[in-house]
Amino acid sequence: MTLTTLLVIFTAALLVAVVTTPLARRAGVHWGFVDHPSARKIHARPMPRFGGIAMVSAVLIALLVFEGRYGIEQLASILIGASWVSILGALDDRWGLRPIYKLLGQVGAAAFLILFGVQVSFLPAEWLNWAVTIVWVVGITNAINFLDNVDGLAGGIVAIAAGHFLLLAVQSGQYLVGGLAAALLGASVGFLFYNLNPASIFMGDTGSLFLGFIVATLGIKLRFPGNSPTVTWMVPVLVLTLPIFDMTLVVVSRLRRGIHPATAGKDHISHRLMRRGFTQRETVMLLYLVSGMSGMVAQFVTHANILEAYMLCGAVLMLALYAMWWLERIPMESTPDPEKNARPSTRSPSG
Repeated sequence: MTLTTLLVIFTAALLVAVVTTPLARRAGVHWGFVDHPSARKIHARPMPRFGGIAMVSAVLIALLVFEGRYGIEQLASILIGASWVSILGALDDRWGLRPIYKLLGQVGAAAFLILFGVQVSFLPAEWLNWAVTIVWVVGITNAINFLDNVDGLAGGIVAIAAGHFLLLAVQSGQYLVGGLAAALLGASVGFLFYNLNPASIFMGDTGSLFLGFIVATLGIKLRFPGNSPTVTWMVPVLVLTLPIFDMTLVVVSRLRRGIHPATAGKDHISHRLMRRGFTQRETVMLLYLVSGMSGMVAQFVTHANILEAYMLCGAVLMLALYAMWWLERIPMESTPDPEKNARPSTRSPSG
């Protein structure tokens, strides 16, 4: 696969997302995929949340038409698993599913990947590799779902992560990862035309679960033969630091307050920053910057020795712990100023 092919895949996914998102908006309203305002949400008017189907279509069409035959079985397993969790998301968007059903479905999709060899392989025991694969895929899938709570946030963070994965794949000649990353980048950027604040459509769980599943598999498929696995396992973790941090913050905070982790609420990093006075756009741009910087650290780690890599990751961990402590000090009962932070308020938390 050449750089030209990757550019074609990116462009195709971008164009399909741009063209099909307005159609998805109309279909969402017609079929009842509408997110209505409520006390736990920050948008002020009903919004269609069927945009995920446009992103799914963009990725599938771009890859099925322009992707080569390299790794076709693994590619098929990834797309089937991602489509399955997207279907679960669509059911939840329209009728609602109990969290346990979505979780079991995600575990099944992750196990399906393992059957086709899509798994981590740096641990000494095979059952440990299987366990870490399932935890990683399910965890990242839900982390992106949790992050979909402010206009443009989840789509932009996925685009940044996909861009870093694409660059890493090109540097090491990994074609399957490159094609997937290019398609994901194009679909995310195309959707952002309609999802940046003020958004006219949400991706819903249909899109966020699909994006999370794909980006999780990108982290698994990346290989760095020029460095040790004791170092390179950090690379996808660093690329996806922001969604991992947000989900950890929310889960720890809710458990500390005696709230079930699956309960939706306005306690994500984005909501807390808005309580500190940032507007929605400022919050999203700040989190884009943080995600981009963590991806740059990941790029450096691919060429670092063990000491350098662990020192860097230790510094990132210390910053994350301090940020968690600082964000936890923000009162949960506070709400964003509707005049400043919501013009108009157009987003609801997924997690």
